[in-house]
Amino acid sequence: MNWIEALILGLLQGLTEFLPVSSSGHLEIGKALLGITTTNNLIFTIVVHGATVLSTIVVFRKEILELLKALFSFQWNESTQYIAKIAISMIPIAIVGLFFKDQVEELFNTNKIMLLVGCMLLITASFLAFTYYAKQKEKNISFTDALLIGIAQTVAILPGISRSGATIASGLLLGNRKADVAKFSFLMVLVPIIGENILSLFSGELSTNTSLQATPLIVGFLAAFVSGLLACSWMIKLVKKGKLIYFAIYCSIIGLIAIFAG
Repeated sequence: MNWIEALILGLLQGLTEFLPVSSSGHLEIGKALLGITTTNNLIFTIVVHGATVLSTIVVFRKEILELLKALFSFQWNESTQYIAKIAISMIPIAIVGLFFKDQVEELFNTNKIMLLVGCMLLITASFLAFTYYAKQKEKNISFTDALLIGIAQTVAILPGISRSGATIASGLLLGNRKADVAKFSFLMVLVPIIGENILSLFSGELSTNTSLQATPLIVGFLAAFVSGLLACSWMIKLVKKGKLIYFAIYCSIIGLIAIFAG
């Protein structure tokens, strides 16, 4: 992988991790268009995911600090309840990650990956389109809501299903406030991504995935961080304004192109 390919993939990862258009789906499409065969390199994946995690931490630094302070206060209050809800939302993805990791990885090795991505993008488009009719209620995210949003996040392991799209759409369809749903969606993914990367680092998988030079890794990290920073802030504003219908149209178009290309 050269630095130009790393730049393109880093930008794709940073933008599509937060925008409801599926980062995994767009990376597969990007690989197909560019003819890149080395993007499965695990260390590159860890680096760009780490960059998007860092961008999330920067955007929500105040909220994260408040939650950490509350965690060590050892009191059952609104903040610790919020932490508990995030923990509950992580249960479904943790189960899949621990017990079905190999089966999930096989989905990305199919010869019909473009067809699969296209079909899943159409499902993402449907999720987002439904939010256009969602009625917002003045209620906080409940523990049940947290579990259901967590299940939606688990479905998003499929290439072409947007994680942010699935979680935000499910939260809105459950009647939660737009700003609350966006914040919860981005905070709930921090621990799973960090945990997955730590497991990969200590699993020994990197022993055969160290062929990349430093330059592509640095370029990919910076591209994913900067684009992720912009996309995260932009997405929060878009959710508040209820502009997800445009992403539904976009996912429909890209999904159909992927299906015909596959």
